[in-house]
Amino acid sequence: MELPINLIAIPIAAVAALFIGALWYNPKFGFGIIWMRESGMTEERMKSGNITVIFGLALIFAAMLSFLLMQFTNHQWGAFSMVGAEPELAEPSFKAFMADYGNAFRSYKHGALHGAMFGILGALPIIGTIALFERKSTKYILVNAGYWIVTLTVMGSILCGL
Repeated sequence: MELPINLIAIPIAAVAALFIGALWYNPKFGFGIIWMRESGMTEERMKSGNITVIFGLALIFAAMLSFLLMQFTNHQWGAFSMVGAEPELAEPSFKAFMADYGNAFRSYKHGALHGAMFGILGALPIIGTIALFERKSTKYILVNAGYWIVTLTVMGSILCGL
């Protein structure tokens, strides 16, 4: 029996997060200027730090998030988890269920919907709460939460559609 996801989708979705971030936070054609001003970031400070570590960890975190997000975008994971992730030991009823519904709601559009929901109901409240206590502006919240809503929408689309 197949896994309810194409595992290559996880690294693709993770790389998509970095690509979107490069565009979103770019000072030349994204929200980079607003983000820099609202977060207190300077050009000098941006050039400091180990860029390999920063982007390496960002990619690992995005892959972790991709793994979590596929639980929300691909409904088949719920059925798959009921057999302890060992489909070869599954009862005939599980096999029949997967034969009937194994590809149900598996589209880019469906994944985008769940990714957007995850961004709005997950990322926005987390970023918003942290920003409130850090005394950050509404613009800071909108730029950062907006990035995650767009990114999770794209990631969800990749995870569910591939």
